[in-house]
Amino acid sequence: MSPPGRPKGEYRSAQHEGTPVTPVTHVARRLCLGVLLGVLLSACGPGTDELQQWMDQQRREAKPSVTPLQPPKKFDPQPYSSALGVEPFSNQKLTVALKQEARQPNSLVSAELNRRREPLEAYPLDSMSMVGSVAKQGQPFALLRVDNLLYQVKAGDYVGQNYGRITRIGETEISLREIVQDAAGEWIERPAQLQLQERAR
Repeated sequence: MSPPGRPKGEYRSAQHEGTPVTPVTHVARRLCLGVLLGVLLSACGPGTDELQQWMDQQRREAKPSVTPLQPPKKFDPQPYSSALGVEPFSNQKLTVALKQEARQPNSLVSAELNRRREPLEAYPLDSMSMVGSVAKQGQPFALLRVDNLLYQVKAGDYVGQNYGRITRIGETEISLREIVQDAAGEWIERPAQLQLQERAR
């Protein structure tokens, strides 16, 4: 029953002017929103399922190619006995090496190993001193002091421990030719001298 004194047309205009809606209208709006949300979710669902299925299929088909590792080789330790070999710094090893070098063609030490060693080859060259020179029948001789003893030497004699052979004797010096090994292990010739040691006045 309408309130007295208000026509029906005025009630409709009041709703448009911001008057409170009825409970029935509010429920209807909520139903419409629910139906619309359900339609949107149902539209997105099939696409998501297809994407997930495609990703699962790609994972199953992707098989990484891994090269199998080779099994490790078995290590068999060998016993070591120093008594079976030759000491690397022994005189025996050096002698064997020199003999092998001497058998090679054009070796500088081949002739040196085949000759007889001379007494002054037992002393290093820097332990010798030239103290004078003399001439006998036109041939020069040098006087060497070695270990407080005097020796007479001439051209062609050997002195020192490096196969030193006297090539010339002068009044103030002795010229020698030595055979030594270079950094690469090759035998080479090098010159050497012994200078006259003058006595202090």
